[in-house]
Amino acid sequence: MKLDKNYFIEQTFSPDELKKYRRSITRYLNIAKMSAEADVKFHFSYMALIKIGIYFIAKEGYRIKSRPGHHQKIIETLSKLLDNEDIIIIGDKMRKSRNLEFYSSDSMVTDTEAVENLKFIEKIFQKII
Repeated sequence: MKLDKNYFIEQTFSPDELKKYRRSITRYLNIAKMSAEADVKFHFSYMALIKIGIYFIAKEGYRIKSRPGHHQKIIETLSKLLDNEDIIIIGDKMRKSRNLEFYSSDSMVTDTEAVENLKFIEKIFQKII
């Protein structure tokens, strides 16, 4: 699959590099699972989703370029590669919530939302490892 050259560059990753990506995802998921704080759970779940995208795209032989919109592009590409529309729907909702929370003063993530997002992301991770 050819990816948008504005956001991706072809690159070969060693098995050790891919293993480091997986460890990083696991670490973020563990932080999300262990936290009782909804905002922390949500933040690390979202970051785990982005890292899952980076990992899976790396397995396809591409590296993401850091530029405006690259999180959205990671989510979109992961959704296409896994043929799972829920990833773009839920992932983009998370991205927008994260941006609102980050740049706004009155946005909060609920405990239920944080837990549901974490469960969804854990399922994605289990499918790709």
